[in-house]
Amino acid sequence: MPAKKQKFDFNKNQKITRRSLLFALGYCLVLSTTLSSCSEAKNNAQQSPASSDSSASSASSASSNTTEKQVVRIVRSKQLTGLAVLEKQGSLEKRLEPLGFKVQWSEFAAGPQQLEAINANALDIASTAESPPVFSQAAGVPLVYLATTYSSGKSVSLLVPTNSPIKSVADLKGKKVAFQKASIGHYLLVKALEKAGLKLSDVQSVFLPPPDANVAFSQGKVDGWFIWEPFVTRNVQNKVGRVLTDGGELRDTGNFYSTSRQFYQAHPDVIKVFLEELEKADIWTQEHPKEVAQLLAPVTQLDPPILEIMHSKYEYGLLPITEKTITKQQEVADKWYNLGLIPKKVDVKVGFLTPEEYAKITPSEVLANK
Repeated sequence: MPAKKQKFDFNKNQKITRRSLLFALGYCLVLSTTLSSCSEAKNNAQQSPASSDSSASSASSASSNTTEKQVVRIVRSKQLTGLAVLEKQGSLEKRLEPLGFKVQWSEFAAGPQQLEAINANALDIASTAESPPVFSQAAGVPLVYLATTYSSGKSVSLLVPTNSPIKSVADLKGKKVAFQKASIGHYLLVKALEKAGLKLSDVQSVFLPPPDANVAFSQGKVDGWFIWEPFVTRNVQNKVGRVLTDGGELRDTGNFYSTSRQFYQAHPDVIKVFLEELEKADIWTQEHPKEVAQLLAPVTQLDPPILEIMHSKYEYGLLPITEKTITKQQEVADKWYNLGLIPKKVDVKVGFLTPEEYAKITPSEVLANK
């Protein structure tokens, strides 16, 4: 009996203890919450002005950044060009900052990919050879030609493997030749074959962007590759390929800087600054081969002494758009149409501005070259 009573008392005490603990815990929680709330309220009361000012300042800063910092997206050059120098020098960013713009440099495999990005509103300013704009116009892209350049034909070459038995362009008949479709390599291959008495259909065209073509060429999967620097010199230096011919006597066109019609209409001031700074960078590049070689060695992945030798393959500086420029570009468009490589005849003039419009965006020293 005593044992039973003792057990009963133990359970009763246990229930009381649990109830007491729950009560104490609840009380502490309420007290803690109350004190915390009071403390927080006090802190908020003390810090409210500063916090309010800080929040307002942050909101103002965010708003300012949003409204003041627009982005102009320009293609990145990995060649020995004034455009590559312009990115490295940073002068364009300084000129555009007061206009509320920052610069984003975007890399693309070749010209056609750039103009696809222009059409998709993923790029604002492109740098291509003569053919990509024609193909782009044939596809209905409303692009605008901004400026042109010298030909720099020697910077584009037709490579064959080092030990290839091919000795002339005529020997390419029936062989596989790689190139980026609608590129300067494509255009110059057509001209080289015509000069040798052949047609494009006499070779097996292998359409590959430069990185893929580089792999195919190094693995011996193609017999030739029409490509630009620095791919040419890299392959020659690595004894993978040799130059069969270059564009020195073949090329009769220059490169083009282009944009979308929408970007031109919205930001002619940005385009004007870009062309001014580009011309300065081009002239500096022409006059400082040693400094340029040091500056662009990491970009081109070639040693400075090699870049100094390559420098002579290029002609630097912008050229104004003239009627002669437009006429030549129309000839290029007609050639692609006659070869059946674009679906319709293209009136290239639709992509060019009036002389008055060019006068407003073209650097005065470039206009003087007319």
